[in-house]
Amino acid sequence: MSEIFTGAFWAQYGGIILEGIWDTLVMTGISTLVAYILGLPMGVIMILTQPHGIRPNKLVYNVLGWVINMGRSLPFIILMIAIFPLTKFIMGTKVGVKGAIVPLVISAAPFIARMVETSLSEVDAGVVEAAQSMGASTFQIVWKVYLPEAKPSLVLGASISLITILAYTAMAGTMGAGGLGDLTIRYGHQRNVPSVMWITVLILIVMVQMIQSTFNYASKKMDKRLNDEKASDKGFTALAFMEKFRKGC
Repeated sequence: MSEIFTGAFWAQYGGIILEGIWDTLVMTGISTLVAYILGLPMGVIMILTQPHGIRPNKLVYNVLGWVINMGRSLPFIILMIAIFPLTKFIMGTKVGVKGAIVPLVISAAPFIARMVETSLSEVDAGVVEAAQSMGASTFQIVWKVYLPEAKPSLVLGASISLITILAYTAMAGTMGAGGLGDLTIRYGHQRNVPSVMWITVLILIVMVQMIQSTFNYASKKMDKRLNDEKASDKGFTALAFMEKFRKGC
């Protein structure tokens, strides 16, 4: 362990550790972005089509809910192996950073959809009713009510999603995806260099702490801004929203 603090260690392993950090960041960033592109609309549709939603649709709600539950129930490693042919077809390879993107997205999108649905369900029903009474369209209610009102909760959910995907990248490393997980397997385990394993663990801990602290701070700032505008505990009051909505229009 003490050899981590020596120049010889970093001269020998510094390059591959930096490469592993970069690969992990690329996998996490791209996968999170694409997963949100897929998961955010799914979460919005779930909240709109639920029995008490503004556009209730039992068929859409049940089918989409089943798809999301099925996606969340598959362990990531099993999913990654099961869709090797699909990954090969889309990315042209089953290994490396590119080979990890598809399974990461497919695994994370249903999780994100549930996170988004949970965040949007916390929006005060009075605010939604106020928007409906003013004749707001479904798109306006989503864009100007649900998403702004749920922003602090969405940000906290994003931190959980990002950390979860980061953990998945480490697992993907066991299947040759690259990144810090791959370093832990190849050097920490197969080549019996425990110092590399411990440094990758330390780096992952630092990454998680930075993500969580940053998103917690952002969420608190958003809540503070809402409070400064004399919002209620769950968002704008109906009267305040109606005034804001008129100005926005």
